[in-house]
Amino acid sequence: MDLLGHAFTTTDWASLEPTIHTGTTGEARWRTQQIGDTRIRMVDYTPGYLADHWCSRGHVLFVLDGTLETELDDGRLVTLSAGQSYQVGTGMEAHRSRTEAGARLFIVD
Repeated sequence: MDLLGHAFTTTDWASLEPTIHTGTTGEARWRTQQIGDTRIRMVDYTPGYLADHWCSRGHVLFVLDGTLETELDDGRLVTLSAGQSYQVGTGMEAHRSRTEAGARLFIVD
């Protein structure tokens, strides 16, 4: 993450129109702010969401609400609830997300 040269700003996440990303089941609603190469998102997963891909991009992900299950390509399953985060570097363990009851996330990548 490099915000070099970016002046102080604020974001009213509710004012950003979401983009819809369909999963294998359910959908993800992204509200995104792009600053240079850094993507900052508020993401809502609907109940029953399962990602349609394995991701190898690095993230800092913080669970704001709900419960998130993250499956790693080595078979591990990590469950996070509100107030917990994970951090993973680009090209490290591939991962995909799912949630039974839905979740709200804050993600920087």
